[in-house]
Amino acid sequence: MLKKRIIPCLDIKNGRTVKGVNFVDIKDAGDPIELAKQYVKDGADELVFLDITATLENRKTLVDLVEKIAQEINIPFTVGGGISTVEDALALIKAGADKVSINSSAVKNPQLITDLKNRFGSQFVVVAIDTKHVNDTWKVFTKGGTHETELETVAWAKEVEKLGAGEILLTSMNNDGTKAGFALDITNSVSKAVNIPVIASGGAGKEVHFKDVFTKTEASAGLAASIFHFAEIPVPQLKQYLKEQNIPVR
Repeated sequence: MLKKRIIPCLDIKNGRTVKGVNFVDIKDAGDPIELAKQYVKDGADELVFLDITATLENRKTLVDLVEKIAQEINIPFTVGGGISTVEDALALIKAGADKVSINSSAVKNPQLITDLKNRFGSQFVVVAIDTKHVNDTWKVFTKGGTHETELETVAWAKEVEKLGAGEILLTSMNNDGTKAGFALDITNSVSKAVNIPVIASGGAGKEVHFKDVFTKTEASAGLAASIFHFAEIPVPQLKQYLKEQNIPVR
């Protein structure tokens, strides 16, 4: 089994780290630069920065803030929110991002996935898929979870892999912020349907939830926000627990 990655996520709104439940009821969770520094110290494998209102507000990602965080960390750094062109991605790379995450823009213009891959390599391209269980089907949502598309989640995951994505960040909106555990069924379906790494996101609340997602699905990483931001489960404690469960972590 490849070593599993533990990834804290900074959801950014108005320059602050925030956290909600099911993509609503947003609360402040602290200064993103201080949190980023802490996660490096704690041994997090990567860091994800999502400017959660960029697409809704029809603006670009907060490049200045990305630059400030990148200067303070030395672990892989993925940035998403409001990226709709190769130029947007280039600005973020120059600011220090190692990968970019696209969601709404990938659905709207699938060619962007291929364009980014051709310019920077597939390892640079993360396609985020926000999914919700609607009428017995897992559907893809865009615009910060506010817009339901016609796309079925597993089919879209296969498509983005074909188009050149190097990784999928899969968030279950039903589970997001609930701390009731990851959505194992859809995570398993997606991770088995593609040959690229899948980051599981949405619902982590206990150490055992990471054990479940790593033993019951083929996800290669687990992403969480509030349990790390509020020190409910510090990263070192989680990694120690996973080692004791014979799950290889970095």
